[in-house]
Amino acid sequence: MMVWGLATLGLVILLLAGDSLVKGAVNLSLRMGIPALIVSLTIVAFGTSAPELLIGISAVMEGKPGLALGNVVGSNTANILLVLGIPAMISVLHTSQCDTRKTYLFMLGSTVLFIALALFGTFNLISAAVLLAALAFVLGDAFRDVHRHRKACSVVVDDVDGLEGADPDMPWWQILLFLALGLIGLPLGADILVDNASIIAAQYGVSDSAIGLTLVAVGTSLPELATTVMAALRKQADVALGNVIGSNMFNLLAIIGVTSIVAPIPVDPEFLQFDLWVMLAASLLLVPFVFWGRDISRGWGVGLTVTYLAYVTAILI
Repeated sequence: MMVWGLATLGLVILLLAGDSLVKGAVNLSLRMGIPALIVSLTIVAFGTSAPELLIGISAVMEGKPGLALGNVVGSNTANILLVLGIPAMISVLHTSQCDTRKTYLFMLGSTVLFIALALFGTFNLISAAVLLAALAFVLGDAFRDVHRHRKACSVVVDDVDGLEGADPDMPWWQILLFLALGLIGLPLGADILVDNASIIAAQYGVSDSAIGLTLVAVGTSLPELATTVMAALRKQADVALGNVIGSNMFNLLAIIGVTSIVAPIPVDPEFLQFDLWVMLAASLLLVPFVFWGRDISRGWGVGLTVTYLAYVTAILI
């Protein structure tokens, strides 16, 4: 029970530290005059992926690369099946009203690129260069879209109301405190979680990869789940779907791209035989909602959630 308690403590520290870093970075950037739209596309996206990044770096440095890769692959699968499934059971996600086609195609392309690189057997410096170049392209396209949008408007209004953690009146000492708590808490939480997750894996006779695909992946997907549940309750399907698509892209391109610079990540044959293809299949399940004008109904929500539970059962048995 002590190990489970410590693993939970590490996860809680990670989530709180990630939230603190996002709040500090957002308000620091706004104080420096960086537009809210740019902040949401970069700092918030990277900040909410910080737990996965720190887990990946900590895992490879401790010789547990399967945990790092499992966390990313498992998080992406959980983001689609669980993070969209559970909110849809609460309230129908009217995704037919959203236009996420280009972003979704970028996510699908990132997934295919990731699998193609995995087929070489190891994520190394060359893989890192390719993934980070793809990330730079995606971010560059997003910046161009923002620039075109702002240039087309005669009056530019920087709306920070919907930006996570934004507070125009936040004092400097509070901004610095949030940044410090985030920068200290993230590596501490990642170290505690990785160490104890590995002990749990050994106790139950499962691999680090399996723990990464399940326990750690679901834990680091909790921020996305919370955001998507609130978006469903507020009838903001674009936020829910955009949150999942954006998170998955950053997980594949940024997290593994940066982590494989720290140390090579060998790809376990089990990933190539099963888990990567489940991730791709889950990504393709979004086609009806992105291109065919379908809403994610409660029935779809049940189906997605049950599919995820079946996947986890198949991993652990």
